[in-house]
Amino acid sequence: FQANNVPEEQVFVKIDKVIKQCKTYGFKLVIDYHYGKLDDANYLTETPKIVAVWLKLTKRYLQESPDNLFFELYNEPPHMDPKIWKDAAYNITNAIRKIDAKRTLIIGASNFNSIYELSRFIRLPDENIIYTFHFYEPFFFTHQGASWVGSQSATTGVPFPYSAENFPEINPKTKNTWGETNYYQYKLDGNEQSIKDKLLIIKKWAAKYYVPVICGEYGVYNEYTDIDSRCRYIKAVRRTLKAYHIPGMLWDYNTNFSIFKGEPSLNNLPECMKNAIGYNVKK
Repeated sequence: FQANNVPEEQVFVKIDKVIKQCKTYGFKLVIDYHYGKLDDANYLTETPKIVAVWLKLTKRYLQESPDNLFFELYNEPPHMDPKIWKDAAYNITNAIRKIDAKRTLIIGASNFNSIYELSRFIRLPDENIIYTFHFYEPFFFTHQGASWVGSQSATTGVPFPYSAENFPEINPKTKNTWGETNYYQYKLDGNEQSIKDKLLIIKKWAAKYYVPVICGEYGVYNEYTDIDSRCRYIKAVRRTLKAYHIPGMLWDYNTNFSIFKGEPSLNNLPECMKNAIGYNVKK
């Protein structure tokens, strides 16, 4: 909106409409601070800007039911000092709490909502926080061919689970990157048991601090992965999350992580994907 010079009030009106739609159709809504610029170098000046936005939202939606509207402080805090991110999260939380003590807040760890950073995170002194993480492990599979990741993702045609027979040759572009390490590690990481082991890290962390957790994102970049592998992966993650009693949100429905073949429609939802997401077809 800022890039297109859209007036702030128009943004709020748009959010108002989304909230109304969610009420109409019985959805719960999470508003999150997306595309932020926070980092180690600017957090002293950037955090107050983030606080200012949240205070406007908090005041505007103070009367909205906390059962139906949630605030996620910041989408995927970058690869920054965990202590600096925690300090920023603490200050944002305190600012919101001065106005709204009942709103459930959602907070993830640094390094893009990393499960590993969350496992080292000491919970904040607030009893109404849900902690979130994004799960794309093994990254070598879920982000194969993703240009924004760089050369480490250049090897494509990677199946899930690992199959020696169908495993592609390494792309030379990945040499001397994490992609090369992950290529040789994939025969150990590319299976459901590895997913269980990694998600168990978070389950144990949540139990340690007596806090609720959610998987705010999981999915597969779909341009270079075959549909059967995507289905098997999504089913494995969903099944594990369910076994660990961790709610999960798929990313996504209509862009390059889409679960559909074409536009979002039940007619474009492959049978294996219906099975993967637990969709029950009523005949």
